Amino acid sequence: MTDDLEFDVFARGCTSRQTLEHATGRWGSLTLAALHEGSFRFNELRRRVDGVSEKMLAQTLQALERDGLVHREAQPTNPPRVDYRLTPLGRSVAERLVALIELVEGRMPEVLAARQNYDETRGATTPS
Repeated sequence: MTDDLEFDVFARGCTSRQTLEHATGRWGSLTLAALHEGSFRFNELRRRVDGVSEKMLAQTLQALERDGLVHREAQPTNPPRVDYRLTPLGRSVAERLVALIELVEGRMPEVLAARQNYDETRGATTPS
């Protein structure tokens, strides 16, 4: 059905922009990277993605599930148990995000040196 469509993330109305935003936003990318490690229950995932609020994690998971990147599985137990894991598409996206995260973490000494140089030459204050 949609195989014939061409998507261009640079086009204002392209629906791929929304999925890109879900996957690469702060909470989306961290959630996908965490799920790359394995299946998590909601509170386990919230602890793993330090700093995310319950509301924001719920919204993030819902958006990622809608985009087909995350699978939500509710177990009919008492209390209910809900597990989240990556779909095959989500795993493909997460692998690329994890590679980017590892690149950024590995190059942080260069980033910090660049920041220091920038601040010294421009007399800038540290942005938040």
